[in-house]
Amino acid sequence: MRFMAADVATATGGRLVGQNAHLSGVSFDSRTLVAGQLFVPIVAARDGHEFIADAITRGAGAYLTTREPQGRRSAVVVSDTLAALLQLGEWARNRLDAQIDGRVVGITGSVGKTSTKDMVAAVLATTFRVAASERSYNNDQGLPVTILNADDQVEALVLEMGMRGFGEIARLAAIGRPTIGVVTAVGHAHTERVGGLEGVAKAKGELVEALSTSGFAVLNADDERVAAMSARTSAQLLTYGEKRTADVHITKLESDEMGRHSFDVSSPWGAAHVRLNVPGKHMVSNALAALAVAGACKVDLSQAATALGNVSMSPMRMQERRTRSGAVLLDDCYNANPTSMAAALDTLSLVAPKRKVAVLGEMAELADSDHHHRQIAARVAELGIELIAVGTNAYGIESFTVEQAASLLAERGEGSAILVKGSRVAALERLINLLV
Repeated sequence: MRFMAADVATATGGRLVGQNAHLSGVSFDSRTLVAGQLFVPIVAARDGHEFIADAITRGAGAYLTTREPQGRRSAVVVSDTLAALLQLGEWARNRLDAQIDGRVVGITGSVGKTSTKDMVAAVLATTFRVAASERSYNNDQGLPVTILNADDQVEALVLEMGMRGFGEIARLAAIGRPTIGVVTAVGHAHTERVGGLEGVAKAKGELVEALSTSGFAVLNADDERVAAMSARTSAQLLTYGEKRTADVHITKLESDEMGRHSFDVSSPWGAAHVRLNVPGKHMVSNALAALAVAGACKVDLSQAATALGNVSMSPMRMQERRTRSGAVLLDDCYNANPTSMAAALDTLSLVAPKRKVAVLGEMAELADSDHHHRQIAARVAELGIELIAVGTNAYGIESFTVEQAASLLAERGEGSAILVKGSRVAALERLINLLV
């Protein structure tokens, strides 16, 4: 999105120092900044102000700051850079209101947010010019950046919304103002912060509470806590799932030797056949959600079904790869909680190679953490899968380092399938890099 430095000052209540520069989009990471963007230094574990000079070297058109600017580059002085980014995101969302015409999709859930976001973006792109959250840009930093980096001619926004506590999704919804809200699931994610599953459901439901009467709440009928959110919204309801009572539901389901599913679907807009190119039965649910959004946006159902068969998923989400020794590698290492871990293990159990290994890291921010890790270990044993734990003793077995795990797996060849999964703190992409 193109705007002026003076627009930034107006939107944030800041003070412009220097010329009224032309800007195109924003970045809070100087390493990936594109010339002409506004640099937003976030104060977190590192103070982003330390990287202003690097951002300027890389071509930043201007920057936000809480300090008195140095040098000749345009700057906007504000009291809090993150708060200013949120204000600027709200300003950008208001600016886009007419051209997106009710096509703003907010997506939340304990599992499947990013994959559903990828699928929704793919089906909407058959008809509209779409801007969607990159990777997992689903928080106070990522959501406004998604809006501000949208193309000037954007016709639909797809916004992923994460939460680590109460009020976060409500705040994101107030900025993004979704007209369609998708809730994928309520599971054991961040339960330590919100007091268990009921707390997760309360926090996730903030999305549907933010919808207007002209909007759509797209709810997973197979998850009772999600389905119950129908009582918390004044929006129109669209349900999806395996249940025949759901508005968008499966009528036939099959899987291939790599755990990729194909299915027939019935919907208020007709029937279609979908063949997914990514493994996992849980991906079917995400695809149904995307079809419900497609219907709400009046996208042709057959075109949407075709798009789902060709969708490009974000990395480290059940990404099918090969190790150097020829083993099938399911890279699902971006994040983990007990719900998503169980789904990934079920997928591993379906793939053709007979020798199956689950390489698991810690599942973070869980209430009753030991119980959930031991439950997952029991599930692995029940499925007849070998378990290798990396960086944690929580599964009740010996723990290995990343390097040790890589050595153990080095000789697993074409007859093996390896799942790698853990929470973000485990950083198991380090293992993936060694294997591939």
